Amino acid sequence: MNSLNGIGMTSQRTRDRLISRLEEEGIRDSRVLDVIRNTPRHLFMDEAMASRAYEDTALPIGHGQTISQPYIVARMTEAILQSAIPSKVLEIGTGSGYQTAILSQLVDQVYSVERIEHLLNQSRQRLMKLNMRNVHLKLADGYAGWRQHAPYDAIIVTAAPSTIPNDLIQQLAYGGQMVVPVGETHHQKLLLITREEDGVSEQELELVSFVPMIKGQHSGRTI
Repeated sequence: MNSLNGIGMTSQRTRDRLISRLEEEGIRDSRVLDVIRNTPRHLFMDEAMASRAYEDTALPIGHGQTISQPYIVARMTEAILQSAIPSKVLEIGTGSGYQTAILSQLVDQVYSVERIEHLLNQSRQRLMKLNMRNVHLKLADGYAGWRQHAPYDAIIVTAAPSTIPNDLIQQLAYGGQMVVPVGETHHQKLLLITREEDGVSEQELELVSFVPMIKGQHSGRTI
């Protein structure tokens, strides 16, 4: 695996250029920018892709999944930090573990579920290597969330359901917020959902393109 600091296209100077790009695109939260600057994104993908780690683009991680575009990671993270720093966050879709790592440096506890066993095992190793001990991982269907540790102050969903899963709303604390891409492929809206005593309110953040959210679990092993 690559070194933590990186060289060449994964160097600190390359990371700083990414931060400048995110600022130009409207990311304002200095806490989010600092964490992204200092998190080695190249460790969350295969070495063959590492030279592209600090481009502002989504990249494949296998199994039909991607590591999200840094701008989207920043935008979603910034959204749940707007009013207050959430203590306990549920992430639906661990994937590469990159969004998980960003969250772990900004909130007290992160609970993350992933449906593909191979990706979950890779992420566990990466997060342990980076000594991120406030992250709890589970192999599970994202639609079911992780009821055992509910309610959550915030929920981040990193794949797109066609409609907002009610089970996830029920696991959100009153006053808590969920950021979720909703819609069919190529026609998705990134929504910020706030759970209130009498229902939910929605704020549309922007148009996005995520992999679809799929029910069930899968080993992810190639036979």
